[in-house]
Amino acid sequence: MARPRAFEEGRVVDAAMETFWRHGYEATSTRELSQSTGLGPSSLYNAFGGKRQLFVRALRRYCETATARQVEVLQRPGPVRERLRALMVEAIDADLDGESPRGCFAVNSAIEAAGSDPEVREAVRGNFGRVEDELCAVLTFGQSTGEIRTDRDAHALARQVQTAYYGLRVLARASDDRDALLSTVDLTLAGL
Repeated sequence: MARPRAFEEGRVVDAAMETFWRHGYEATSTRELSQSTGLGPSSLYNAFGGKRQLFVRALRRYCETATARQVEVLQRPGPVRERLRALMVEAIDADLDGESPRGCFAVNSAIEAAGSDPEVREAVRGNFGRVEDELCAVLTFGQSTGEIRTDRDAHALARQVQTAYYGLRVLARASDDRDALLSTVDLTLAGL
């Protein structure tokens, strides 16, 4: 008879997510995963099938939680531009907080692994697609209330905002110039 697992799976996935997020997939060792999760290498492999499978699980977990936070910001009451600005400013502030900015785990994963790993690409696409859909819904609402220009398709505007949003997340990894990043936010919103 197999022994029952003596760990809480969600906690282990969250700990692995933090480790992968901080170091990236390639630079994360099994030793680091063992230290962060509290599980030995054989337990990690038995429970999750290997480093890559645990990475994909951690990425999916991030996409669930981070996307939920993004959607919550976009669904707040108030003017559409204020909600869009809050989304971008909160990301900038999170990315600039601390000594070693981590950026967005989905963006980091897209850059590092989505080109070579179909499961990573699928998880990242799902995350980006959900954010784009929510942006489109918010912008469509803004068009119906007169807050957002109507001479452009809401989907095109959503992709424009999303490109600026994820671009800011990449830039914040290399720049600590908050004013320059905020200027990009303001220019993006002015075009809507």
